[in-house]
Amino acid sequence: MGKTAVFCISVLNRLQKDPNPISALVLCHTRELAHQISKEFERLGKYRHDVRAETLFGGVPMETHKEMLKKNPPHIIVGTPGRILDLANRGFLKFNNLKFFIMDECDKMLL
Repeated sequence: MGKTAVFCISVLNRLQKDPNPISALVLCHTRELAHQISKEFERLGKYRHDVRAETLFGGVPMETHKEMLKKNPPHIIVGTPGRILDLANRGFLKFNNLKFFIMDECDKMLL
């Protein structure tokens, strides 16, 4: 249906040149979907060398995500609700620069 491509292209086109860290957040209900969407951002944004997307989900050591957010935060975060909430509650994920918030397949997350 192309829903993922629609929001990926929209976010990539509307992000300013050299965007602030954590300008967009995409929530997904599974890590597989988060990984798939992150790859779609990478594929569609291959000419936006100033934009980087990262995937955050459980099963990866928390320390890995904390270090990445501290040293080199991405412009777009794609992740699952549990890990995003955990990182935000611990103060490692700040949404001060957030311009875009997308919930993919929100009907499955809100059940």
